[in-house]
Amino acid sequence: MIVAQVLSTPVGPMSVLARNGVVVAAGFCPDPRDQFVRLPAALQELPLVEGDLGDVAQAVRAYLDGELDALDRVPTTQPGTSTRQRLYTALRSVPAGTTVSYGTLAEMAGLPKTAARAAGSACAQNLIAPFVPCHRVLPTTGGFGGYYYGVPVKEWLLAHESRRPAS
Repeated sequence: MIVAQVLSTPVGPMSVLARNGVVVAAGFCPDPRDQFVRLPAALQELPLVEGDLGDVAQAVRAYLDGELDALDRVPTTQPGTSTRQRLYTALRSVPAGTTVSYGTLAEMAGLPKTAARAAGSACAQNLIAPFVPCHRVLPTTGGFGGYYYGVPVKEWLLAHESRRPAS
C-alpha cells in the first residue's frame, strides 16, 4: 500500500506518499492523488490510504523549522535510467542554501556539462520534491527558471534555505 499524508507548509499543503517508509512521491499540492497518478503503473496498482508518515512527517516539520538537512536523511526511490538516478543522487548532494546550474548538476553526476538538458529533464520529471531538491538548480541565464509547483514555491524554498525573506 501507499500511505499519503498532507502536511501544512508556509507555501501551501505538501502531499507526501511513502511505501514501507520510503518516499515515492512528494510535492506541493493539497490532494495526494495528484502525486499518485504520477507514479509508475506498478505502484498505482497498490491502494492509496491516508495515514501518519511518522518519521517522514517529522523530517518535513524539522526542515520547515530550520533544520535544513532533515530531508536528506529520508529514504527515497523513484524510477529512471542509471543516468537519471545519478542525476537524482547528485541533486541530493547539493547543500541547502546553495544552487547549481543545470550544466554543473550534469558534471556532478559524471556527465559532460553539455548534458545540461538531461539534467533539466531529470528535474522536470522529479517525483519527490523537495526531498530530491530540484529547486536548487537555476538556469545560467538568470532568474529562477521553471518549477513544477510554481516559481513562487521555488523562490520560497530557496529563501527559506538561505534564511532570507522571499520577495
